[in-house]
Parts: sequence; C-alpha cells; structure tokens
Amino acid sequence: MKQYNICFLGFGNVGRALARLLIAKSADLRESYGIGWRVTGVATRRMGWLSYDSGADVPALLAGNEVETSSATGIADWLKNSRPDVLFETTSLNPETGQPAIDYLRASLLAGAHAITANKGPIVYAYDELNALAAANGRRFLFESTVLDSAPVFSLFRETLPVARLRGFSGIFNSTTNVILETMETGRSFEEGVKAAQDLGVTETDPSHDVDGWDATMKVCAISKVILKTPLLPGAVHREGIRGLSAALLQRARAEGKPYKLLARSRVDEDGSLTAAVRPEQISSSEPLGSVRGTSLAIHFELDMIPGLTIVSHRPNLQSTAYGLLADFVNAVRD
Repeated sequence: MKQYNICFLGFGNVGRALARLLIAKSADLRESYGIGWRVTGVATRRMGWLSYDSGADVPALLAGNEVETSSATGIADWLKNSRPDVLFETTSLNPETGQPAIDYLRASLLAGAHAITANKGPIVYAYDELNALAAANGRRFLFESTVLDSAPVFSLFRETLPVARLRGFSGIFNSTTNVILETMETGRSFEEGVKAAQDLGVTETDPSHDVDGWDATMKVCAISKVILKTPLLPGAVHREGIRGLSAALLQRARAEGKPYKLLARSRVDEDGSLTAAVRPEQISSSEPLGSVRGTSLAIHFELDMIPGLTIVSHRPNLQSTAYGLLADFVNAVRD
C-alpha cells in the first residue's frame, strides 16, 4: 500500500464532505486499490495556510479542534511544508478570470502534486496550460466534479468513447433554477423559490450566479473547451437568466405540458464555428431532458456514432460532488 499526502485548498462544504468520504471509504481504498492517505495541509481564508507534519487528525479537523503544526504565509511556503502528492482545489468560482484558482493549481502542479478541482474557472480560462503542465510533470489535472457532480462527463469521453465526435450537447446544469421554477409553478414568488433552494442547501445566500445563468454558462464553456476542443469564453455565450419569468407564465407552461427550464446548449455549426446559449426554454416530457425535475441535473450528447446519449444525475448532493473528487484521486494515482 502506498501512502499519499493530500491537501485541501478550500475546506468549505465540498471539502468537508470529501474528508468525510475519505474516512468512510478508507478500507475500500486500501483493499481494492492499495491506497492509503493522510491530510498534510489545509488552506482557507479563515484558517490560513496550515500544515500537519505527521498528518492531521481528520475527525478533529472536521470538528474544528485540530491544531496545525506549522503555518505558512502563502501557497509556495504551504506547498513546501505540506509536500502534497494530491491537491484538492475547491475554492470559490470567479467567472470573470478563474483566479486565484488558476495560480493555485499551477503552483501545485509545479510542486509535483496531482491537481484535482471542482472549480469551473480554471477549465474555462487555463485548461490547455494546466493540462500541458500536468503532462510535463508526470501528473494529472482532473475535474470531473465541475459539471454534473459525480456523473461522468469528461471521463466518459476520455475513457469510453474513443474516436466518437461530439456534434453538440444540451443540458440542465443548475439545481437552483430547477427548484425556483418549480416552486413558482405552484403560484409562489421568485423569492420563495430562492428560499426553497437555500433550505435544500443547493444555493448560496446570494444566488446570482445561478439565477442569472453564470453557473450554467461556465459549464457550457468547460465542456466546449475540453470535449468539443473549441475555446469558448462566457462573453460569447448568449446568456439569459430566469428573473424575467412570472409565476403566471410558468403555471400556464406547466399546464400545457411544456414547463420552462434553464437550458444550456452548444453546437458545432457546418462551418466549424460554435454556437452556445443559456436561456429559459419550454421543454416537453417527450424530449431527452423533459423528465428532469427537482435538484436533478442532466446532459444530452449528439455524436456522429450515437444519435443521442443522455446522462442524468438524480438528486445530487454534497456527497455526489465529493465522490467526483474521490474518483479523480483514484484515477490519478493508479494511472
């Protein structure tokens, strides 16, 4: 069994869910994959840059009772102190630049760590650079949790669909907007819909990134870049959020059997250019994405070899996102 030093860059809800999952799956990791692990570093805005020479007491860390053995002033010193084999990056999304996550991942790869992220920004703005840097250093840069939590999107094409060409895709990528729209279909207000999503834990105090379409837009750009192999920046995506939809309109659409969803689309045109949009659209139950409700997410691919392939992530939660990171960890170290 090999023991891996792992570090958390960001230790919010997703990072903490991953720590709990690592504990729960420790026996499986040892027995099935020969993987042992210890946490040698945690960095957050609140906690600072903390390192643990002999490995952290993770249950105590989760309870807020662990004390660091050393503290750094920035990422370079922290990486030197923590000596990670694998780094999990779960810091907040910056849809304008992808920073500072890009700099963090770059530094981690240069320090010799596999870099695993749940952050869409680095994929959109620096995928080519980070992927090349990982290859040059004999490491992996993986990011399965960025689109459908743990459901396979990137790994599907990387591992199981050789030479298949993607022509386009459509998706329902945001749980918050699903919950808000379905709440308003019952006659309640937009604000009540936001509260329902917050009560379920699927959105932040400020839901702007979700309701204004930024989250879905960044996912469209990430998939377009990695799988369609076409650079796409958020400003090139026609983006329209859900704020303009009234409860009365949504109720009528539901009664007609064609409710509104925040739908994301991207397609390669005949001239090779890319057309992409995120906007509310009516969708019938007979369409591939028509049965997606509640917090569930889905993507429908159109390929040259397969007319249609749909993946649905049913009611994903924090553990689902954490599992995507855990799967990336296993795939990175066993390759």
